[in-house]
Amino acid sequence: MTKSLDVVAIGNAIVDVIARCDDAFLSAQNIDKGAMTLIDADRAESLYAAMGPGVEVSGGSAGNTIAGLAALGGRGGYIGKVRDDELGKVFRHDITAQGVRFETASAIDGPPTARCLVLVTPDAQRSMNTYLGACVNLTPNDVPRDLIEAAQVVYLEGYLFDPPEAKKAFVEAARLAHASGGKVALSLSDPFCVDRHRAAFQELVTHHIDILFANEDEIISLFEVKRFDDALQKIRFEVETAALTRSERGAVVVHRDEVHVLDAEPVETVVDTTGAGDLYAAGFLHGYTRGDDAVACGRLGAIAAAEVIGHVGARPEADLKALVAKRLS
Repeated sequence: MTKSLDVVAIGNAIVDVIARCDDAFLSAQNIDKGAMTLIDADRAESLYAAMGPGVEVSGGSAGNTIAGLAALGGRGGYIGKVRDDELGKVFRHDITAQGVRFETASAIDGPPTARCLVLVTPDAQRSMNTYLGACVNLTPNDVPRDLIEAAQVVYLEGYLFDPPEAKKAFVEAARLAHASGGKVALSLSDPFCVDRHRAAFQELVTHHIDILFANEDEIISLFEVKRFDDALQKIRFEVETAALTRSERGAVVVHRDEVHVLDAEPVETVVDTTGAGDLYAAGFLHGYTRGDDAVACGRLGAIAAAEVIGHVGARPEADLKALVAKRLS
């Protein structure tokens, strides 16, 4: 079947509010540094009031990935739930302005559009406090067959794995993708997310996933082992391709019987690590869908990730196509 899209991503449609703070603020607010914490509406309101000046940008992990893919020249689609409110309009405008197909109907009642309060400390670590809002109401009915069947790869965001109906949506999307000759990719998203749903993630990976994205902590958590090398040996037999990122130590890419250890791309100054994994997946999948080998895919991912950690915000500011051309020349 001819595919009109490279990647369709399914995730939490979130507007990020990014602000700088110090470690003392995190302690005072009882925030777990470097983690993603789910919060309720009251906590979102009180934390927002306590934060310093922030920048509002459309985000969400899978949204960042598909925006990065579009910036690289890829053809993308997106599935995620927003409310018919101002933040929902902001999210829809931002993603469609990049040429991404986003046709999920806005909710007309229920909780408002999700927002993530991102606190960036001087060491560039980001601590995310997420109010999921309308995201929790994504169901299998929001997964259109025609959009899934149009994609070479369907990309699933691990953060969306909390609501039971979202789990069903993932499985339905995977079923439709494989039935139409497509591949299914998953980002584990966060070790705390893996801890909450380890058995379900293991089942999803074993039965439905072709391409897995995870950082070192996430893959160790998935298999409940102590060493990265032990997790690496386990994932080799679970999926066709695994891209395992290790921050400044680069990444290990496993593809069938190949194992490649790749260096990180140089970064002059690390400003904000928000979106590093999201943009790595964007670069990797862009290479994958155009037929690049595993090493080239990993290099593209590293270049995209290096760009996004050089500034505040989880979406690229530089011309990624031009940057890739320069780095690979």
